[in-house]
Amino acid sequence: MTTGRKIDRLTTYLQRVGNRPRVLLRITTDDGIDGWAEIYNHGPDLAYPAIIEYLADQVAGIDASRVSYVNQLLHQSARFPQGALGLAAIAAVDHALWDIAAKSVGVPVYQLLGGAVRDRVRVYAGLYDAPDVPELRDRTAALHENHGVDAFKLSPYRRDLHRSRFGLVARELGDWFGDIRANHPEEWEFAFDAHGCLWEPRQAVDLAAALAPNEPMFLEEPIRPEYLPAWGRIRAEMTVPLATGESLYSPNEFLGLLNVQGADIIQPDIAVVGGLTQMRKIATLAEAHDVPVAPHNPLGPLATAANVHFAAATWNFSILEYKPDDVAWCHDPYVPVDGHLDLRPDRPGWGIEIDESALAHDDWVHWERKVPVRQDGSTAWM
Repeated sequence: MTTGRKIDRLTTYLQRVGNRPRVLLRITTDDGIDGWAEIYNHGPDLAYPAIIEYLADQVAGIDASRVSYVNQLLHQSARFPQGALGLAAIAAVDHALWDIAAKSVGVPVYQLLGGAVRDRVRVYAGLYDAPDVPELRDRTAALHENHGVDAFKLSPYRRDLHRSRFGLVARELGDWFGDIRANHPEEWEFAFDAHGCLWEPRQAVDLAAALAPNEPMFLEEPIRPEYLPAWGRIRAEMTVPLATGESLYSPNEFLGLLNVQGADIIQPDIAVVGGLTQMRKIATLAEAHDVPVAPHNPLGPLATAANVHFAAATWNFSILEYKPDDVAWCHDPYVPVDGHLDLRPDRPGWGIEIDESALAHDDWVHWERKVPVRQDGSTAWM
């Protein structure tokens, strides 16, 4: 069925957010409405324009308001389960169509999801490193003064994880967190992202024990995501909130994690799991297990916008990761005020404007992860 406003063309743009590459997607309808999205930079990022071109042939001419239909069609267009690149591309198509659907009727996206269940969206600032306390205090103070942010996420590693005795890694973390607490207001929250670098469950438990005396907001992804029973084990042995989910792709995987009681907080990435359409399914599963959702969101303004609308309409949302990066192609991103992002009820679609003149030239930067090497020459998780 192809009546109504139809998908006409899909266009990609090679841009950046900070020092990371980013592919942007614009979907245009036959009557000239544009919907926008950004694609998660899994790498190889230059594969995305070709993937989008392939998907464009499958969705051309379909009614652009049939967002769920297109999402399911693209999931089923592959004989085997979609992987990281496929799901990231599907997520971008999904988000651009949600933007179009809301613009078509002149409302914010969250109104199409049943309306807002909250007035604003709380954020924490992702800082991602482990600076000395004086430097950290300067950075957190600036974020609090300028944006009211009082929650932050750091790396737990103060030394080379793969070239040090692990007991020293954990002990140094505990001492450092104690110093952080002593030099910040007691109401402020601090979380720690272990980046999935560990694959021994006992080390995750030891890392949590080092943090426990100073009450972290959560410990994120301390072990690899593949073996779900290990998550049930470490959560049972930890006394701090355990968070994970950025490396999981489907509602089925999150259901497996929830069934083993492997997380206190789940962190699906809206640009990884197949878009807002799939993110809502995951949130419903989590709510049925009494688990809050704190989305993984290290991307730019378009991904943040999609998360704001998801959070606005999702009761078991708790807090959103926020990374403050200025980009040339968006002059009105969501910016925290009093530690929260406002909903912009008077602005249709995602509520932000894309400066197409800034997209006239590629602003591409090459970036790739560097695999660490241990002292014996073997590779390690990063």
